[in-house]
Amino acid sequence: MTNGWIDIKNTDMMLIMGGNPAENHPCGFKWAMEAKRNRNAKLISVDPRFTRTSATADLFVQIRAGTDIAFLGGLIRYAIENNRIAKEYLVNYTNAAFIVKEGFKLPDDGLYSGFNAATSAYDKTTWNYQEGGDFSGKTDAATSVPADKTNPETAAHPATPAPPPVLPPNVAYDLTLQHPRCVFQLMKQQYSRYTPEVVERITGIPKDQYLKAVDLFTSVRKDGNMQKVATIIYAVGWTQHTFGTQIIRTAAMIQLLLGNVGRAGGGVNALRGHSNIQGATDMAGLYDSLPGYLKGPVPDDKDLATYLKRTTPTASKPLPWDSMNYYANSPKFMVSLLKSLYGDAATKGNGFAFDYLPKPGQDCSWTHIWDDMYNDRIKGMLAFGMNGVMIGPDTNKNINALKKADWLVVGEIYEDETSEFWRAPGITADEQQKINTTVYRLPCAGFAEKDGSMTNSARWVTWKYAAVPPPGQARLDQDIIAQIFLRVRDLYKKDGGKFPDPILNLSWAYADGAHPPLSQVAMEINGKALADLKDEATGQVIKAGQQLPGFAWLKDDGTTMCGNWIYSGSWTEAGSQIQRRGTEDPSGMGVFPNWAWAWPANRRVLYNRASCNPEGKPWDPDRKQVWWNEAAGKWVGNDVPDFKPDSHPKDHMGPFIMNPEGIGRLFAPIGVLADGPFPEHYEPIESPTKNLLHPDQSNNPLVKKFKTPYDKFGSPEDYSIVCTTYRLTEQYHYWTKNNPMNVQLVPEPFVEIPVELADEKRIRGTDKIKVISARGTYIAKAFVTRRLKPMMIDGKKVYQIGLPIHQGFRGIDEDEGRNARTPANLLTPAVTDPNAHTPESKGFLVKVEKA
Repeated sequence: MTNGWIDIKNTDMMLIMGGNPAENHPCGFKWAMEAKRNRNAKLISVDPRFTRTSATADLFVQIRAGTDIAFLGGLIRYAIENNRIAKEYLVNYTNAAFIVKEGFKLPDDGLYSGFNAATSAYDKTTWNYQEGGDFSGKTDAATSVPADKTNPETAAHPATPAPPPVLPPNVAYDLTLQHPRCVFQLMKQQYSRYTPEVVERITGIPKDQYLKAVDLFTSVRKDGNMQKVATIIYAVGWTQHTFGTQIIRTAAMIQLLLGNVGRAGGGVNALRGHSNIQGATDMAGLYDSLPGYLKGPVPDDKDLATYLKRTTPTASKPLPWDSMNYYANSPKFMVSLLKSLYGDAATKGNGFAFDYLPKPGQDCSWTHIWDDMYNDRIKGMLAFGMNGVMIGPDTNKNINALKKADWLVVGEIYEDETSEFWRAPGITADEQQKINTTVYRLPCAGFAEKDGSMTNSARWVTWKYAAVPPPGQARLDQDIIAQIFLRVRDLYKKDGGKFPDPILNLSWAYADGAHPPLSQVAMEINGKALADLKDEATGQVIKAGQQLPGFAWLKDDGTTMCGNWIYSGSWTEAGSQIQRRGTEDPSGMGVFPNWAWAWPANRRVLYNRASCNPEGKPWDPDRKQVWWNEAAGKWVGNDVPDFKPDSHPKDHMGPFIMNPEGIGRLFAPIGVLADGPFPEHYEPIESPTKNLLHPDQSNNPLVKKFKTPYDKFGSPEDYSIVCTTYRLTEQYHYWTKNNPMNVQLVPEPFVEIPVELADEKRIRGTDKIKVISARGTYIAKAFVTRRLKPMMIDGKKVYQIGLPIHQGFRGIDEDEGRNARTPANLLTPAVTDPNAHTPESKGFLVKVEKA
């Protein structure tokens, strides 16, 4: 979240897409209701189903699953055409005025400039800004900038690979936004194709309903009013697509266009599905990142200097503007991380042990792990709190991959489908005898049986305490991991190995190495001084061994250590900030500055400098967050300013301090995204229709399909119904089906199908039906409903159905013999978004039959 749960109460307008918080986040959804009750805020629900969130909405529109970019792209078009944009914000706080290099091509044919069909990848050289200066108000001929000069050395040796493109330090710009290659004009051209008529044909939303929705949302900028603010709220209904990252990008573009980012009640707010999903990604839950979202090393990073050159950005902006470019501090973050990992073994002489880090040269994301296991490239797996067979996609493939593994270690509180994969429906006793995978089941502690921190959707890091000890022989997760590590280290000490250094030199400075106290881990993550440090400006001294007050103290010379720079400040010499429970809220805006701690630096709303106009005065005086105090010569406020404290407004420093440009990106230049600098509508891999914008390039061109027998895909001729999956309030993923009370609430699986489809198929409520995709069959009772309606997609009637994900073949069976025990992800395809590598579970094709 750019903002936070409680901050939603400050909004005037909510667009909820790709999420159903009334059912999936019922406690957090309270704040949306507060906004409606106290501010008369309007709520727009856009969903394939009429949900409980929809029931609270001022306006509901049903959308075909997987067509969100068409909806949002049309919203951009409507906002621009009707001048419902934040012009001053747009010019000063975004790259709308930046001029893009000559040669850049928009995807009228479904492909941006630079696409290589042989490699299915883009050369992003043209996805860049033009070098130059101020061309405001000049004609196109006058603003023409000489093309990049050819490197004579490269020209003489054509085989020499060109250096990777970099952002220019002096960006060409046009503050009138009229240059044909400025970002604003390119964006306007990109979404000019997304007319209400085209949006209707793609999404199935009737034109009149669509216009009501976009008119209502953009009304916060009617007549140039900058006081009102809107928020966009989403969940995995957006992320689980082969273009999921780009859906979220479109939402960010809308919020920048309307001037809603950085403001109380605004932003783009992701609803995380677990209490600590945010914390997991913060701590490098993704294979290609390090803690604090530092970039992961790659094989070409021959040493620390090479890595830092590749990953440390330099400022790229109009010459008169200023950019904080905070990631320029990456060397400090990285060296401090290496010191936390390897302690005294990390020295300046050995590049702070950078070579100890793994440098994967291949895709190690979720679907690739299972594909590699199926193809005998991975022979073992440790699965803790992760039910891989159920999570999917393509459950059959995952089960058959596990059959080929040598061993599997599962740490869980219940017997789950992963540890019992060999008992999946359809596997006979004879087949079980032929499975040679050794399964080790380790009893772990449940959430109420362990302490530690959780980081919620709002980035609030909160400490929780154990309520009861683990039962019987169950152990804490960190104890199991620690004891495995210590035994592996002993083996390396005894027997040596190809490269023992990273294991033997790993820092393990806990009071009890076999039972690491998580409070000590939290202190390690915060970071401490390894030598006496002094702030020359203030005279403050931090003694060696003391906890650091925050990431501003981190050094790149080895005198600080920090396990995650964005968490620095969470456990200081003043104590544990994440254990605070202060309920005071002086602003009345839900900031609660002394309740727990939010990264970074206890800021509750990111980019909050953008809540003020260029002169430093709040856009809305009634919702003041931060502001420039001329007398004090610094930024002050109800929140911690997300900005250089003493940067005077006249310096024109951009509020988006993490970007090299200092501004928000409507156009994502080189290296930011794999599949395009602007989002483009692509159809899901399985779709009932061709892409109406470019039929010859229906899908995201960067999506790769695996080659196993289980990687099958359905055509609309055989599978014509769109299926999506979702969660229920009464169940928590795949765990609570072991709890009698939850199972009594939802004792067996069901499939929601429209009345009209049921009539066609002669299906009645509670009839057992088969939902069949190219990959598998799901069996459950029919739930015939009017919450899903047939849609007209380019003149053709299309049905959508929905099914919950929770039931599987383990857990309490309330209806023995009447429940097929089939996982929902038997149906879903193993194709992913090329940026975040998230599988496409929210829009695929099926057919429906009576069982």
